[in-house]
Parts: sequence; structure tokens; C-alpha cells
Amino acid sequence: MTKTPAEVELLAKSGALLASVFTYLDAQSLVGLSTLQVNALVETFIVDQLGARPASKGQYGYGFVLNSSRNEVVCHGVPSSEDILKDGDIVNFDITLEKEGFIADSSKTFLVGNVAPSARRLVHTAYEAMWQGIRAVRPGARLGDIGYAIERHAKRNGYSIVREYCGHGIGREMHEAPQVLHFGKPGTGLTLREGMVFTIEPMLNQGRRTVRAEEDGWTVVTADGKLSAQFEHTVAVTRNGVSVLTLRPDETRPAK
Repeated sequence: MTKTPAEVELLAKSGALLASVFTYLDAQSLVGLSTLQVNALVETFIVDQLGARPASKGQYGYGFVLNSSRNEVVCHGVPSSEDILKDGDIVNFDITLEKEGFIADSSKTFLVGNVAPSARRLVHTAYEAMWQGIRAVRPGARLGDIGYAIERHAKRNGYSIVREYCGHGIGREMHEAPQVLHFGKPGTGLTLREGMVFTIEPMLNQGRRTVRAEEDGWTVVTADGKLSAQFEHTVAVTRNGVSVLTLRPDETRPAK
């Protein structure tokens, strides 16, 4: 689970490239695009502009370069020409990228056009919750500290945390140890040490935390049909704390 400094540096390079994909998407007008069109844009950018490999394509038999999870879709949504992004939607794009043998993983929930205040609040809180978890990362901390910080922030703001899906170690493989739960008790779980690299990717629901899988075998939705939002970064445990490997240059960190 512990990477060498050289491996962390390569992971950081992949992370910087992946961050640029999200900067590219930030500049796109999403209203009216299908999620399949977004998938094509991202694939072209990763392959032709960055000279990298979309790591999700072909993983576990998956045929696309991203997951597109709109409104009540919690995670693992499949791009489709019939899934058209509309004014007022929220949509998470979960994207992976491999360069020089190392994989980075990140996701962001986008606001499409004029989004209702209640949906904006959910998205903003999901972003804050991810950062609460990131700020708990340091050598000697425990995995339970991360999950506790995330769930506490979500519950304080009236949201629930999805428990069926979690963050994960990452490196040469997309999914490595450890599993990083988004709930937990402080002072419990694996002790963090310098060189560990993993994702933090909480999913917050407006309603109950219960989810269900669709018949396509991929798409997961809220059981009550209410909105869900997610953010994800790949992070490395450093000597003095944490480095966010997929941080975008223009990204604004929320206040503590």
C-alpha cells in the first residue's frame, strides 16, 4: 500500500493530467449535450491532447471512458445518446487516466445551467464533505478519522452518506488496498503512513442513504428518487500531511 517517492511523483503527473480534463470540461457548455457526447469529448482530449490512456475503458468490461451520474443517479451511470443534459440538472463525471503505468481517479458534480438552490446546496456540501475527509489525512491518522469527518459534515447539513461504495488505494491498478469508507469512528481503522495513495469520494444523498442498482448492471440510483452528489480526489499521504494529486489549478478549497 505504500508507494516510493518516484511512484508518487508519477502518480502526481497522472493526477495533473486528469485535473486538466476537468478544466477542459469546465469550459464546455453542457446544456443540450448527451452524456455520450461528453464521453467522446473526454476520450479525444485524453488520447489526442494528453497522450494518455482512459483507464476506465475496458476495465471490468466497461465500454466508456467515464461514468455519468445525473440527478438521482448515485454512481456508475453509463453514457448514452438518449441521456441529454438539461438546464437545472446536476451531473457527476467520474474519470480515470493512466500515464506511464500509473492511474489517477477523480470526479466532479457539475451544475448544468440554472440549478435550484436546494440542488446547489447538496453539491456544495458534497464538495465540503470530501475536503473534510482530505483534511483528516496525515501520517499517524486512522482511516476511521476520514470517514468520521465526512459523515459528520454531511449529517450536520441534513444529508445521508451512501455506504455501499467507498474510496480505494490506487497506483498501477485502479483499485488497490485499502478501502476508504466515508463513515466511521475516529481513532479506528488502518493507520496512515507516508507514501499511501488512495481516493476519497463521498456520495451524499438528499434523502435516505438507501440505493438500488438498475438492470444494466452498472447504474446505481437513490431508492427514494431524490438527488445525489459526489466529488472525488486522489490523495497521497506526505511526511507533513496530504497532497491532492488531482487538484485543479483553479480549484477553490472550501473554508475550514
